[in-house]
Amino acid sequence: MLTVEQHIFRHASTHPDKTAVKSGKECISYSQLQENILCAKAFFESIPDYSPGRAVIMAANKNLEFLYLYFGAHMAGLAVVPIDSETNPTRFQQIQKDVEPLSVIGFSHAGMTGTTPHLSPLTTHLSQQQAAPTFPSEDAIADILFTTGTTGIPKGVPLTFGNEAAAVSNINAYIQNTPDDIELLALPVSHSFGLGRIRCCLANGQTLIFLNSFVNTKKLFRTIEEEGVTGFTMVPASWRFLQKMTGNRLADYVSQLRYIEMGSAYLSAEEKQELANLLPHTRLVMHYGLTEASRSAFLEFHDTAHLHTVGKAAPNTDIQVYDENGQRLPLNADGEICIRGAHVAHHYLRPLEDTFFDSNYFRTGDLGHIDAEGYIHLKSRIKELINVGGKKVAPTEIEEPLLHIPGIRDCACIGVPDSNGILGEVVKAFIVKDADADITFEAIGQMLSTQLEGYKLPVLYEWTDAIPRTANGKIQRNLLKHDTD
Repeated sequence: MLTVEQHIFRHASTHPDKTAVKSGKECISYSQLQENILCAKAFFESIPDYSPGRAVIMAANKNLEFLYLYFGAHMAGLAVVPIDSETNPTRFQQIQKDVEPLSVIGFSHAGMTGTTPHLSPLTTHLSQQQAAPTFPSEDAIADILFTTGTTGIPKGVPLTFGNEAAAVSNINAYIQNTPDDIELLALPVSHSFGLGRIRCCLANGQTLIFLNSFVNTKKLFRTIEEEGVTGFTMVPASWRFLQKMTGNRLADYVSQLRYIEMGSAYLSAEEKQELANLLPHTRLVMHYGLTEASRSAFLEFHDTAHLHTVGKAAPNTDIQVYDENGQRLPLNADGEICIRGAHVAHHYLRPLEDTFFDSNYFRTGDLGHIDAEGYIHLKSRIKELINVGGKKVAPTEIEEPLLHIPGIRDCACIGVPDSNGILGEVVKAFIVKDADADITFEAIGQMLSTQLEGYKLPVLYEWTDAIPRTANGKIQRNLLKHDTD
């Protein structure tokens, strides 16, 4: 299997003048991308104490320099640690301690020292490059991604070149994008989703267009029109923002958009159906996966009978359900979702116990089951289940009906100790209401009582200004528990 870097160099040979990436007013072809990657490779190899296998921390920004440095470090045999340029110093220093980098690129905040290389003077190194450059092996570490996670504790996930090549192959096979596609990328590239889209597009020989974010909707739609964009990716929060700000404007491009990929956070079946109705001819897909097992399952929104699921296993991916003792469970039995495939990370930077079951099935920590048609039904993170008198309650079971109550903009539920000492835990609901909403906790409880069993009803409520979430929109329940403590 070819690595992403090998694909890029192949495209530079077969289609040298084709546009690879546009960023603002800058535009580069595949041959120019290859040339600058080789310049960056030479830069890294000129650093004192350089040796293949070392790590380099890099501020992950959506610009051309990041691309050159990212792939150039790979070509130099280095493992890239891409992190948000706005990462706080405490997190940065912990990551720096964990990976002991050869170099830190692009940071200038207090306590976060780094260098900013200028690649233009390095073109003299190009004459020293081999005519046929050597590519890293599939088993070498390409990236170390630190999860933001819902627990607040970052884990370093080493991904090999083979892992990333397999993920690209699986994703492109499912989405069915072609080299003729033009993709707009407005996601951050410091996380698995956005960074993965860079790899997928460039390995596929597509044109990739960087956009800072979805906030400037006028610029977003202008770019879609002027550049002939045929696909893009977004998280549910971005879709909700677009709806709020522009209504059904996206439908204006119904004949132009071939695909949209969504992921990283929850989207209700009703929202999926609404988007499917809006874009009846666009391939609308949502993935399920983790940093450790990128895009392991997919759902197509026009498969309307299964919108309450996360779809089926991605190509070349095996998903099974196990109980807590490591025994594989039959269809329709709830247990831990476990994944096996060439795209799955082999270990963590700091080894953890019980990461895999037999035959290398990665334990996701998600509770759910697989039905007779192969569709995967997720219920909750296992650690987030609320134990009410021995009965397990998934927070989403309460949050979904809460979000359908007029006046509630957002919410999250957690388990807290039962003050009576009888049930072990009871449900507490944190609620963000609309500014003009005239609603009380009593009214909320009455509406929920018609939809939920009594033990699932919140015993405690709290108004809050915002629900803490990761950059990709996942609820950070640990922060709510901390506030409750």
